[in-house]
Amino acid sequence: MQKEDHGSLSIRREYQVNINISHQNCFFHFLHSLLFLPLSLSSKMKFQVMELLFGKNTPKQMIPKVTLLAVFAILVFTITPLSYPLFRNSSSLMKNGSNNNIPSSTFDDLNESTSLPSTSVKKCDIFSGEWVSNPKGPYYTNKTCWAIHEHQNCMKYGRPDSEFMKWKWKPNGCELPIFNPFQFLELVRGKSLAFVGDSVGRNHMQSMICLLSRAEWPIDVSYTRDDYFMRWKYENYNFTMAAFWTPHLVRSNQSNLNGPGQTGLFNLYLDEPDEKWITQIEDFDYVILNGGHWFTRSMVFYEEQKIVGCHYCLLENVPDLTMYYGYRKAFRTAFKAINRLKNFKGITFLRTFAPSHFENGMWNQGGNCIRTKPFRSNETQLEGLNLEYYMIQLEEFKNGEKEARKKGLKYRLLDTTQATLLRPDGHPSRYGHWPSVNVTLYNDCVHWCLPGPIDTWSDFLLEMLKMEGVRSAQERLRLDQD
Repeated sequence: MQKEDHGSLSIRREYQVNINISHQNCFFHFLHSLLFLPLSLSSKMKFQVMELLFGKNTPKQMIPKVTLLAVFAILVFTITPLSYPLFRNSSSLMKNGSNNNIPSSTFDDLNESTSLPSTSVKKCDIFSGEWVSNPKGPYYTNKTCWAIHEHQNCMKYGRPDSEFMKWKWKPNGCELPIFNPFQFLELVRGKSLAFVGDSVGRNHMQSMICLLSRAEWPIDVSYTRDDYFMRWKYENYNFTMAAFWTPHLVRSNQSNLNGPGQTGLFNLYLDEPDEKWITQIEDFDYVILNGGHWFTRSMVFYEEQKIVGCHYCLLENVPDLTMYYGYRKAFRTAFKAINRLKNFKGITFLRTFAPSHFENGMWNQGGNCIRTKPFRSNETQLEGLNLEYYMIQLEEFKNGEKEARKKGLKYRLLDTTQATLLRPDGHPSRYGHWPSVNVTLYNDCVHWCLPGPIDTWSDFLLEMLKMEGVRSAQERLRLDQD
């Protein structure tokens, strides 16, 4: 398993220049009026008009420059109507000055007025399908988005191919629209979203920030300087997004830096949710839960403050219950904790396990992921650890949802596993850092390049939010019938 990054989240903050169109128009109208001042006006009167614009200390030498500006304004008024079609996407571009590096074709389907689906929508499993070519992608670049973690900034660190950014998910029997940032922000206006889980969840949040940057950049409203617990606010939509890093979902600590597997030995308190997230999410409207990769490490399991077993701990008289025991218990505890919250009224999404793609060895044994295109669905299958994790998640989700319904709470399955399984080409591999002499750097086949395949997770999420009203109505109808 790839060793997750524990370093600080390196974010390059770029200052954007927002163009105030109304101020520009006023300026041009003034120059237009200035140019057509009656010819009979004296030079003194014309200079007084200049003072209104530039102040009383304006030197007379500036008058020829202003006249040139006025002529330029006339040219603008003349040319703009002829070139109006060129500005059909200007509203989105002007909201982000850095987007001028993105081809205009990428905005063709992202009109702010895109309508929401009607209630009579064809049923379709959006999570079952294939990856198909998408020449219009990607919808941002590593140069236009500062939110990309350094270790997932594959193009910066020299990845030679770019085709991995030019695929989209095609469900069997229907279409999955590309993520529309304007539509998403309208749907979540006045709401809040929490990403709860490991660093792949943080990877997802950073992908979403980049996708939303076509509409608006967020401001940092974090309560702490800890990069694992960031909060971002989209002021124009009153929408808040937050990350809560909790690799095991339950309370845990590292008791040994090395452990039997040289990846550390962790104590997991399987009946205690991690307070770093469970005490924070009660007021959130949406919570996206994830987890998995940390459970392959050596662990000692506690329940009711007593050791009940472990996973590869090699401790005397401690039974090895396998990683799957701890994984199941952790999700069970997480769902129970959410259901016990007194004031939580939000929707809980389980984002299912995202398989890694190490080949020819494990993460610390030379394993790598060097493929450059997706699998077809008939070229691979879910098996081994990936299958076990996925099935455990589904079983615990089903049990948690059953209890949640009794309290009127909603659970939703963000089932990204199949689509993610088919993308061995989407990982950083060795392109998450510069080559270093005399330093052992592992290939990363766990996290995902940005832009990259997990941008599609937001396609899934938006489609689910668009259908939420329909699904909620159907569920209420079933409850009434029962």
